[in-house]
Amino acid sequence: MLNAGFRQTMRLAARLASLGLALLALPAAAAEVKARAEYMVTMGGTHIANVRINLTDNGSAYSLVLDAKITGLAQLVASGTAKATSTGTSTDKGLRAQTFDILTRAGGEDFTAAVTYSGGTVDTFKVAPPIVNNIDRVAIERKHLTTANDMLAPFVLKGAALDQQLCNRQMPIFTGVERFNLSLKYVKDDTATSKRTGYQGPLVLCSMHYTPISGHYTNNEITTYLARNERILVWYAPLKAAGYYIPYRALVTTEAGDLSVVLTELAE
Repeated sequence: MLNAGFRQTMRLAARLASLGLALLALPAAAAEVKARAEYMVTMGGTHIANVRINLTDNGSAYSLVLDAKITGLAQLVASGTAKATSTGTSTDKGLRAQTFDILTRAGGEDFTAAVTYSGGTVDTFKVAPPIVNNIDRVAIERKHLTTANDMLAPFVLKGAALDQQLCNRQMPIFTGVERFNLSLKYVKDDTATSKRTGYQGPLVLCSMHYTPISGHYTNNEITTYLARNERILVWYAPLKAAGYYIPYRALVTTEAGDLSVVLTELAE
């Protein structure tokens, strides 16, 4: 019974990957930038995964590579890895994806998705193995793909100051499987004080609302839960380069406990 419950928890964590992974993106800058970030993922206080992100950016083009691996006690009942790569253009407004690829491995099975974008519109996408279409799956229509980014690039926030204006935005995301919107709203100013994290200093806290558009199943309990969840939070911190802000922490409340992603190391 315990294993079954934990497996359900892990499935929920995997389902949230399109949120959790997205929240780990790092920004581009006008000059060449190389950065490495380390994050720790916990569920209900239990350490379940580590994530590493490497960024290179020459001021006009960027590359983000994310590697994640289940760890700790979670390895007793599940195993899995994920690798995502996002490349595209770097502008004063943020990162805009041109290619996005993800590979996940869990339980001896692989899943891949590859998406190309042009000018904020999805050009092509392919997943393997193919997603099963039935009456409960909301069809992905061309109109849903005319405004979309991948699940890493849109989390680059750029602004004049670390204030509530950073939170006033909507993120249209297409993962190759699902199209959804994430809407941010200002909650409050905050401060990071823990010496165990990769940053100490001022933060801005934003709430996030998930709205499914297409590609999801109408009878999926997790999709319904996320759409109704009023406690999806992300804290943003400034980088050394003025005007650039990255996620410091992300928190999603679930029935199995809080899913938390925290920055533990940042090398700029």
